[in-house]
Amino acid sequence: MTASGTPLRLAVLVSGRGSNLAAIAARCADGTLAATIVQVLSDREDAGALPWCASQGIAARAIAAATFRQDGQFDRDGFESALMQVIDASGAQLVVLAGFMRVLSARFVAHYAGRLLNIHPSLLPRHKGLHTHERALAAGDLEHGASVHYVTAELDGGPVVLQAHVPVLPNDTADTLAARVLSQEHQLYSQVIGWIATDRLQWQNGRPRFDGIALNAPLQIGELT
Repeated sequence: MTASGTPLRLAVLVSGRGSNLAAIAARCADGTLAATIVQVLSDREDAGALPWCASQGIAARAIAAATFRQDGQFDRDGFESALMQVIDASGAQLVVLAGFMRVLSARFVAHYAGRLLNIHPSLLPRHKGLHTHERALAAGDLEHGASVHYVTAELDGGPVVLQAHVPVLPNDTADTLAARVLSQEHQLYSQVIGWIATDRLQWQNGRPRFDGIALNAPLQIGELT
């Protein structure tokens, strides 16, 4: 719970089917995560997460990026302003990017400084950006994984809080590797959100602190409860 004893209010941004969203929602529902999802937003009207949210009674809507145009170009400011308006109206205390396939501007990131999380399917700082599983295989990596990090203006460059390592097996394909990484993502994200909900993880002076100590290197899943 937060300091007030109420569940941490989450806004979750998605672009696809929302498997991390579903994992977080399940832990909220069974009481293992002291949080509640107050708003889900998607940049795509056809995101699979939207009908799933409707079936679960979770407030969700699309703010379709494709509809924001100015002078024939993508109107990022207009799109992000629409996102911020809905997020802020929801009273969300933490914004969670869960497969949200949009690069966010410095303006958006600054608005939610210390309250904006992302999960990335690699062991950051290795393999920032897209196609991480294919790139891990092409590089001959012996291990791969996932990272939860605070979002800053640098793409996939914010402070990493928690990681999970996954061995790369001799016969792995991008799909088999992605499936094993995804199962770890579901654990990682809820763990970090839970730490924030119970004040174990805090953002102070532009850096994360865990149990009152500056976090200068990522924690590893299973190290702490």
